[in-house]
Amino acid sequence: MSDYTINTKCVQSGYTPGNGDPRQIPIIQSTTFKYATSEDMGKLFDLEAPGYFYSRLQNPTNDYVAAKIADLEGGTAAMLTGSGQAANFFALFNICECGSHIVSSSSIYGGTYNLMSVTMAKMGIQVTFISPDCTEEELNAAFRENTRAVFGETIANPALTVLDIEKFAKAAHAHGVPLIVDNTFPTPVNCRPIQWGTDIVTHSTTKYMDGHGAAVGGAIVDSGKFDWMAHKEKFPGLCTPDESYHGITYAEKFGKEGAFITKCTSQLMRDLGSVQSPQSAFILNLGLESLHVRMARHVENGQAVAEFLQNHPKVSYVNYSGLPGNAYYEIAQKYMPNGGCGVVSFELKGGRQAAEIFMKNLKLAAIETHVADARTCCLNPATSTHRQMNEEQLIAAGVPAGLVRMSCGLEDKKDLIADLTQALEAI
Repeated sequence: MSDYTINTKCVQSGYTPGNGDPRQIPIIQSTTFKYATSEDMGKLFDLEAPGYFYSRLQNPTNDYVAAKIADLEGGTAAMLTGSGQAANFFALFNICECGSHIVSSSSIYGGTYNLMSVTMAKMGIQVTFISPDCTEEELNAAFRENTRAVFGETIANPALTVLDIEKFAKAAHAHGVPLIVDNTFPTPVNCRPIQWGTDIVTHSTTKYMDGHGAAVGGAIVDSGKFDWMAHKEKFPGLCTPDESYHGITYAEKFGKEGAFITKCTSQLMRDLGSVQSPQSAFILNLGLESLHVRMARHVENGQAVAEFLQNHPKVSYVNYSGLPGNAYYEIAQKYMPNGGCGVVSFELKGGRQAAEIFMKNLKLAAIETHVADARTCCLNPATSTHRQMNEEQLIAAGVPAGLVRMSCGLEDKKDLIADLTQALEAI
């Protein structure tokens, strides 16, 4: 599908039915797959032949959808996971081990911050968080001899800071490690991080890709561009024999284009699970087919709401990179000229108390932990998604206690503004 636009790829990519095959992606709702001989199945366990034997590792439905996402991002291989959190963990743990170090933007989703700072720390993996607005000198100073990956979010959730992808990619590559970017908010419709030097892209497909709050899921896409063997001392898991698969060296056998995802599937999914169900993958694909249409409406509504809030006397400030004068406006125009997403964050005059009154009076916008949905929803991150952070960490992540995150859905922007107006009047 390389000759087609991303709009067409959203609809057509990933699955090409043959003569008499089902037109829609089939749901292969089976845990196991039959083979005529033990020798045939043995080839699968030795990674000597393609195919399926157990849906915890791979399933045809999942692979069709993963292939579409890889095509949308411009990658060479992809896999689905049970959630976006699983995608981020697998992407990092696939190249990190006890004693490794990660450099990460501090402005990221609270759950991912906690994943690295608490859970992975218990596994002996350290992380240094650095402001996305850091200088190149400050960024390079964060690296250590044992650094194995750099991580960031294209548009941070919920602070809405915009990552300077080229700056972070340049630093990562100068130190011989890959850049991993979570591209959940803009989706490949509005930003393709691989074009700007990103090596691995992750998604919470639960958000815009699904788009309807129907199925939890995640995805990992490999650009196929990072040369693992050029830095083989840093990545023994990819560049030395894996005795659990009869001594296969992934980077040699599957090359730059396939080593990362093959190892992630055959090792991590084998041992840790976190598989996405075929039914969820089918639902995800339905969302992908309209992604290019929906994202334009989300951006339109987000822009309208941001402009309304910016001029309201009860609003202290608005974070939305589509607003001229926003700290990230210029960099957003570089990486996302067609707009980023429909999520707007803002702080009300009066802080936490004003935010509580405002949210209690919303009628159309629902209070949910979800975001990037067809339906508009609101959240106070400090009391929900970022609840595990202390005040200092909240400030570092760009999420003050009185911040409100509003995810603008597909409703009419006039109705959204009317709902905001009456809720603000209650303060």
